[in-house]
Amino acid sequence: MRRKLTGDDGDRQMVKILAAVVDDGLTAVEAACAEALGQGVHSADVILNILARRREPPPPPAIPTPQSLTLLHMPLADCARYDQLRRTA
Repeated sequence: MRRKLTGDDGDRQMVKILAAVVDDGLTAVEAACAEALGQGVHSADVILNILARRREPPPPPAIPTPQSLTLLHMPLADCARYDQLRRTA
């Protein structure tokens, strides 16, 4: 990764990547670097984004609806009813 980060900003980007090792661990940062290089991207921001996406918790499981709260009759979309209410106001 270091060879890809060239120019004036290369050192700064490498420091950002190495600083992520403290929070995410070396194996996670190494895997994020490999993924970024596999996609042809070599930016610290991309690597930090990959790490952040992996850090996000999975969505909570769906809560089952009790039988007493299920709908017996599905609501009907009746736009004419709303038009009628608007005319009387």
